Amino acid sequence: MTGTRAPSERTVILHVDDLGLCHGANEAFLSLAARNLVTCGSVMVPCPWFREIADAGAADPALDIGVHLTLTSEWPHYRWAPISTTSPASGLLDADGYFWSDVASLARHLVPEAAEAELRAQIERATAAGLRPTHIDAHMAGAMLPGLLDAHVRLGREYGLVPVLPRAISFAPNPERYSAAVAQLDAAGLPIPDHFRGTLPVPAEELAPGWRSMVAGLPPGVTHVSLHCTVPGEIEAIAPGHAPWRTNEYALLATGAVAGWLGAAGVTLIGYRDIQPLWQAALA
Repeated sequence: MTGTRAPSERTVILHVDDLGLCHGANEAFLSLAARNLVTCGSVMVPCPWFREIADAGAADPALDIGVHLTLTSEWPHYRWAPISTTSPASGLLDADGYFWSDVASLARHLVPEAAEAELRAQIERATAAGLRPTHIDAHMAGAMLPGLLDAHVRLGREYGLVPVLPRAISFAPNPERYSAAVAQLDAAGLPIPDHFRGTLPVPAEELAPGWRSMVAGLPPGVTHVSLHCTVPGEIEAIAPGHAPWRTNEYALLATGAVAGWLGAAGVTLIGYRDIQPLWQAALA
């Protein structure tokens, strides 16, 4: 991240995605954040449990929460819809009136102006609910589509929110367009993460070794680690195939082992509340 760390220093952002998805996601984040075992997270404003995490964030200014820009709804029996429109002409709704279940369908029907209006509505609802967002990131990379990248950055500039657009990622919908957007941010001196790592969807017995390997292999610079930790309860019904690695991730983080391994390796932990002032200063 330009201008914020020594070139050889290793820094990690432990970020919990999917806040607001369910009570278990909120509970996992709040319990881990209270013990400084994660540094930040982001909320899916259209989801059913948004109000719970919004109230928690409004009550505790220390919580570092962003907006998880949401344009897809991926689970078969647990769905959510746009908050800005009910019009099929927006390109945001499937035949049942929910967001599309995958990014490919979103891309085929994309109306950039309508999608930007929805993303703007999500940011403004989060703020109106009492949250003080620090950043924006893209659920399922939907807001990283080539037709939305300019809007993604524009919203970050307009609202003073750091866009989570790491320099090195493997899942950009259009790598060339994404690289060009990152180059523009760098040319403007705007701070963004250098690297990306994510949840390890592995059996329980492989999780701790996998994390140890991840920590050992962290490159110099700022690495955004995208987590999906959830306490047991609802997630088993919402996403049976994903529930084990979400709940196992929570259980491991809750032991303090991950924070211990990072500390022993000399890795610094930061959140987006640390980066947001740098972003805003560079804009000014």
